[in-house]
Amino acid sequence: MIDFVRNVRSWFAPRDVRREGTTPDYRFSLANERTFLAWLRTALALIGGGFAVDQFLPDLRWGWRVGLALALLAAGVLCALRAVNHWVRCERAMRRGEDLPVSRFPVLLSLVVAVVAMAMVVAVLTGWDG
Repeated sequence: MIDFVRNVRSWFAPRDVRREGTTPDYRFSLANERTFLAWLRTALALIGGGFAVDQFLPDLRWGWRVGLALALLAAGVLCALRAVNHWVRCERAMRRGEDLPVSRFPVLLSLVVAVVAMAMVVAVLTGWDG
C-alpha cells in the first residue's frame, strides 16, 4: 500500500522519479510513454463505448443498457488510472535497473471486455425490447 501511495504522488511530481537510479536510454523512456498513450487510447475507447451503449441503444432494456454502459465506463476509468501508475512503475524500474513490473490488469481488462461483448451478443439474440 505504501508503494501505491508513493506511486500516486509520483503521478503529480514526475521529477521525483528522476532522483532514483540513473537515466535509462531515452528510447526506453519514449517507448514507456508510447505504451502509456496506448493505454489512454484504450481507456478513451472504452469510455466512448460506454456512452455509445447508453445513447444509441435506447430500445435495450434499461437494466441491460445501464449495466453494459457502466461496465465499459468503469473499465475505461480503471484503464486510465492503470496507465499512469504503470508508466511510473516502469520508469522507476528502468532507472533502478530492475525488471519491469508485471501486472494482471491486461487479463482483467480483457475479461471485462469479453463479458460485456458476450452480454451484447445475448441482448442482440434475445431482442432489444425483451
